[in-house]
Amino acid sequence: MVLPPNIPAFAPTPDPLTPVRDITHQHFHPSDQVVVLKGVVAGELWGDAMRVVAPSWHTPTDEDGWRLYNATGGAQSYTTAHPRYMVHLQRRCPDCLIHLRAMEDHLLPKHTGHEALVDCGWYTVTALGQLVHIADARSGR
Repeated sequence: MVLPPNIPAFAPTPDPLTPVRDITHQHFHPSDQVVVLKGVVAGELWGDAMRVVAPSWHTPTDEDGWRLYNATGGAQSYTTAHPRYMVHLQRRCPDCLIHLRAMEDHLLPKHTGHEALVDCGWYTVTALGQLVHIADARSGR
């Protein structure tokens, strides 16, 4: 089945990299532009671009997180996320570049030749407006 280019395709592709990423809360600062990587489109990684707003407790992981603003978020303009979910967008820091390259090496070969948007299904937003990776989800939340 061929999907039109703007219709997301779900491909349950495992993400072994983000759940074990060792990145601290101090790595990000208010006003940083970040991206939460979610999949692949036309041979490139894609995700939601957001701006870091303020520190916030990330209930799904019981760790320090960040409140993020997504200018195109509609009803979900603000979310709270764990730092390991984010990659700097406007500056090239070594930690984020290493993670970005590892994600490219892991994902892009699996989706070579696909033009449709592939949402790997790693994230969901809880009732509290918290972005949670499937590896961090707790039963009952």
